[in-house]
Amino acid sequence: MITKEQLLSEIEDLLRTMPDRATIRHYIAENEAWLGRASSLIQSWSMPNYTTYLIASQKFRSSDAREAQRALSEMIAIIHQARHDLIMNTTGPLSVSISQGRPFDYFDEIRKIISAATNEVFFIDPYLDAEFIDQYLPHIKPHVRIRLLSGTARKKTFVPAIKLYIEQEPNPIEVRLSKAGMHDRYIFVDGSFCYHSGASFKDGTRKSPTTLSQITDASSALKAIYEKQWSEASSIDDAV
Repeated sequence: MITKEQLLSEIEDLLRTMPDRATIRHYIAENEAWLGRASSLIQSWSMPNYTTYLIASQKFRSSDAREAQRALSEMIAIIHQARHDLIMNTTGPLSVSISQGRPFDYFDEIRKIISAATNEVFFIDPYLDAEFIDQYLPHIKPHVRIRLLSGTARKKTFVPAIKLYIEQEPNPIEVRLSKAGMHDRYIFVDGSFCYHSGASFKDGTRKSPTTLSQITDASSALKAIYEKQWSEASSIDDAV
């Protein structure tokens, strides 16, 4: 019998490998395999939730495109619920310490977080730059919304680079620069998961050891703070 730890690992991989939402209804082998795997994993996690998932999956198959997208969102929400429940009942919230001089280990932890996003990734870091774009954004699935909130210290290099990236990428990307004081670095994933980085995303552990921690109890309050800062920040066109 599969353990909770194994099931958590499978569900996290399921989210990372989810097909593009724009083409997931196409009858191709990759989509069918993913949908079958998702159904099996939810069934292994919780029979009551599997019943709800099964109803949503039937709507996803038989309804018009708009209704199918709503059903898919419900299916994904249940998968996220399973992930969160298994995290809380096995490993607990993510908390890792990464030694200085281990930049790949830091990068890989961030990659795992953002590649599991199915709806939105929201980065907050006062020192985003061109190097950050190349390091992280290609690992976010196509059509997942990306929001970047940064300061103005490195806008001369960051803004031209992100504008070029926006021109060629399928993801809806919004960028704002804040003149308000920004000190911490956070990632919000799908509006449900919040992670704090002790180091800037671009530097990782190059300069010093750092920690990467999942925030649970205060995540809603933190998101409200940064949503307000986002609403008050300038667009990149206004900031240059």
